[in-house]
Amino acid sequence: MDVVSDAISAVRVGRPSSDRVRVGGDWCARLDPYEGAGFHVVLKGSCWLLPDGGEPVALGAGDAVLLPHGTGHVVADSPADAATVARAVPFARWADRSLPQPALPAFGTRVREVEMLCGKYRLDRSHAHPLLAELPPLVHLPNRAGRNPELRAAVDLLGGELGGEPHERRPGSAVALPSLLDLLLVYMIRSWLAESTDGAWPGALGDPVTAAALRALHAAPAAPWTNDLLAAEAGVSRPTLARRFTALTGRPPMAYLTWWRLTRAAALLRDTPDPLAAVAHRVGYSSPYAFSHAFRREFGTTPGRYRSGHGAAGSFTSR
Repeated sequence: MDVVSDAISAVRVGRPSSDRVRVGGDWCARLDPYEGAGFHVVLKGSCWLLPDGGEPVALGAGDAVLLPHGTGHVVADSPADAATVARAVPFARWADRSLPQPALPAFGTRVREVEMLCGKYRLDRSHAHPLLAELPPLVHLPNRAGRNPELRAAVDLLGGELGGEPHERRPGSAVALPSLLDLLLVYMIRSWLAESTDGAWPGALGDPVTAAALRALHAAPAAPWTNDLLAAEAGVSRPTLARRFTALTGRPPMAYLTWWRLTRAAALLRDTPDPLAAVAHRVGYSSPYAFSHAFRREFGTTPGRYRSGHGAAGSFTSR
């Protein structure tokens, strides 16, 4: 595993959901704040996204936007004003294909039509990786020639799978859609990392020493790491590793390893029926007692109580 894959896997629960919606004329829909991340991709036309507490964002064909912290927002045909927000309908009602289609425009007139992919990921934020916590409330990825080709390819594939009515979906779409939605999330985060000029984590993953140490820790979190072994893996002295790693990630290497082991253990307790001894072994603890002591210090509860309070994740839809 790598940092981005692990960061997503540790917080993702349930199944992502998505809709392909088409609307014309005057329209406005609201999505309230939620425990997860949301996205919109404009396939055709243009619209506006109005985040709670933020400035309106114009979206054109091919633009993608990620709301990684579940910020409430409005999508509409025009910029924000009191009248626009007041007429917003709930997103689930707006996206419901059973609603009547807008009336056809009079002959010779033009209608502002927009087609979008809209979706949500359900996330457990109790111990989110700092890489995800550092993402801004809104990540806007404009469509520009030659930019983010992998993201564009994922959007095209996802749009194809979501075309038509649900009963017209092609064989295998129940497997393909969640996988494509996961791929879309990865590509949006990759694009932010590649283009961001602020924040510690783009710098951490761009620094060869820190990135090498992170790769090693995430590839084998249960290994008996020491500062000396990790410094040798990164090809630098122990003081150099400690200085650069701590400055860019906010934690010394061994403190980061302990935090990550316990965060990974929490995900295993949440998502698997593995016994406590097996979970302890998988994250690098020699005994369930040592693991339980460390887990309680980090989470404020025992592994057993944590598991009972975080049952197996069910499905999640936007409805």
